[in-house]
Amino acid sequence: MWVLFAFGSALFAGVTSILAKVGVRDTDSDTATAVRTVVVLLFSWLMAWLNGSIGGLAAVSGKTWLFLTLSGLATGASWLCYFRALQLGDVNKVTPVDKSSTVLTMLLAFIFLGEALTWLKGLGMVLIGTGAYLMVARKAAARSGEPKQKSPLWLLYALGSAVFASLTAILGKIGIENVDSTLGTAVRTCVVLVMAWAIVLGRGKRKTLAQIDRRSYLFLILSGFATGGSWLCYYRALQTGPASVVVPIDKLSILVSVLFARVAFHEKLTAKAALGLGLIVAGTLTLLV
Repeated sequence: MWVLFAFGSALFAGVTSILAKVGVRDTDSDTATAVRTVVVLLFSWLMAWLNGSIGGLAAVSGKTWLFLTLSGLATGASWLCYFRALQLGDVNKVTPVDKSSTVLTMLLAFIFLGEALTWLKGLGMVLIGTGAYLMVARKAAARSGEPKQKSPLWLLYALGSAVFASLTAILGKIGIENVDSTLGTAVRTCVVLVMAWAIVLGRGKRKTLAQIDRRSYLFLILSGFATGGSWLCYYRALQTGPASVVVPIDKLSILVSVLFARVAFHEKLTAKAALGLGLIVAGTLTLLV
């Protein structure tokens, strides 16, 4: 049964990027992040309540609070960068860069946490990194016959999303050593919520809330539900299944994102991008070995 939950997590995670892309199309990305975080917060505390871990708040140490807070700030920064990247770029470009955070996370875990780095993991990292590069690489201007373009800003935001996502994993790993993972997620989401709304209010973007149309609100809320659904499935899978298998399956959400991007936004993959997607999937599957 845990396998179904793991694939359910990947499905909902892939749908999240599509729904969010629609929601931020005509909406300020910072405001969009703040709105959808409200929905995610409800889901995170629902998970903690269903798991019976809320009572453990009183036993959380000062060190754990510190790292959960830092992890929450990294999560918030990752989300802000990710949704800004989705607003500026194609899903098929942003998603592989974001998923490359797997490579950086494994490197940081090896350096700072002393986790083993086998040759198979190394091979998986190389495949994922190479695949991500092929999916985002553009044809040379001279070869394509198009005028030379400036470096796309979406790429900087997508890279920022990947870096902060990696920091989230490392800081979160330290922060939840003695805390139930669902409770740690709920606490971290509170930090994200405060951070997101502080940015909206601090930058004087309160008026942008009134400028969000009903359609955008609907898709932002739905993307929040999709994120919550992904988390519920993910942690349910982790309860009964091996993390070494559940985590890579969850990363296969890129297949869902690419498929829905083709249907919803008519985003097509070039032969090089398709090869890159294949390498990412192969690299992810290698991590299952």
